[in-house]
Amino acid sequence: MSGGTLALIVIAVIVVLLLLWAVAQYNGLVRLRNLVQEAWRQIDTELQRRHDLIPNLVETVKGYAAHERGVFDEVTAARAAAAQPGVGPAQQAQQENVLTQALGRLFAVAENYPVLRASENFQQLQAELSNTEDRIAAGRRFYNANVRALNIKVESFPSNVVAGMFGFTRAEYFEAEDPQVRQAPTVQF
Repeated sequence: MSGGTLALIVIAVIVVLLLLWAVAQYNGLVRLRNLVQEAWRQIDTELQRRHDLIPNLVETVKGYAAHERGVFDEVTAARAAAAQPGVGPAQQAQQENVLTQALGRLFAVAENYPVLRASENFQQLQAELSNTEDRIAAGRRFYNANVRALNIKVESFPSNVVAGMFGFTRAEYFEAEDPQVRQAPTVQF
C-alpha cells in the first residue's frame, strides 16, 4: 500500500466519522425539538381544560353575585385572550398571567358569599380548577426542562454548528413573569 493510498483511506475515515457525528447531532436536535413540541401540546391541552372550566365557574358565581359584572367581564375577556390559538409560549404565559389575576379577583368576590362557597357545584369547580392548575404547573416544568436541553444543545459547541446549518433555534420558556402569579390561585375557602 502506497503512502498516497493510505492518506486517502485516513481522509475517507475522517470524513465518514465527521458525517456520522453530524448525523448524530442532527438526530439529537430533532429529538429534542420534538420533545419540546410534545410538551407544549400537553400544556396546551391543560390550558384548554382550564379555559373550558372558567365559563362554568363564572356562571356559578354569577348566580350568587350578579352585581359583580366588572369582575365577570374581566375574567371573560382574559379567558378569550388566553384561549387564542397560535401564540408562542412567552405570549401565552403573559395571557395566562392576566387570566390568573382575573380568577383571583373572581375568587375574592366569591369569599363574600358563604352560600356560594358552600355550593357543591362551586366546590367541585374549585377542585377541578385546582387540579388543572397543578397539571399545568407539572407540564410547565416538563416543558421548560426540554426547552433547556434543546437550548443548551443549540448553543453549545460543536453541536451549535449543526444547529446553525439546519436552522435549529432556541425555544421559548413558558413561565410566569409576576412573582405573585407563579403559584396556582388559592381556591380553597
